[in-house]
Amino acid sequence: MGFFGSRKEEADAKASVLLTVHDNERTIRQETAAMAAFLNTLIQQAIREQKEVVFLCIGSDRSIGDALGPLVGTMLVEAGVTHRVYGTLEEPVHAFNLEPTLKAIKRQFRQPLIIGIDAGLGEKEQVGAVILKEGPLLPGRALQKMLPPVGDYRMANEPIAYHARPSM
Repeated sequence: MGFFGSRKEEADAKASVLLTVHDNERTIRQETAAMAAFLNTLIQQAIREQKEVVFLCIGSDRSIGDALGPLVGTMLVEAGVTHRVYGTLEEPVHAFNLEPTLKAIKRQFRQPLIIGIDAGLGEKEQVGAVILKEGPLLPGRALQKMLPPVGDYRMANEPIAYHARPSM
């Protein structure tokens, strides 16, 4: 069993990767363009279905390895994104306020499309990548925190690799 669960779960997680932007200058522009186009398609589909789009950017500005969410949230707000953004450097969403934030989103929006953004731990070959996957992200899982799953889609960078623990 690996750090995140069984080998089958790990294989399923690898298969669900929609798009990955690697730190590779030859393809980074193409990969970024593909990811942007896919996100645009997701957002346009949500708008056609009369769903609100919510970016839920999770993390803490107190740790550089966990600051992806608030940094992206701040950039989205500063860029004038018209969709709702939760989690910025000024108002981060983190382990202590995640559940109340999720409740507020549930109260405010009927059926939102939630795109969760967070830093994550990945496998050695994923270090330096930004990954877009379908399904919720599991914040705090690397630190074995029991936090609720977040999002319909998730984006994460993979700043450091995790090491599988031996089975017990």
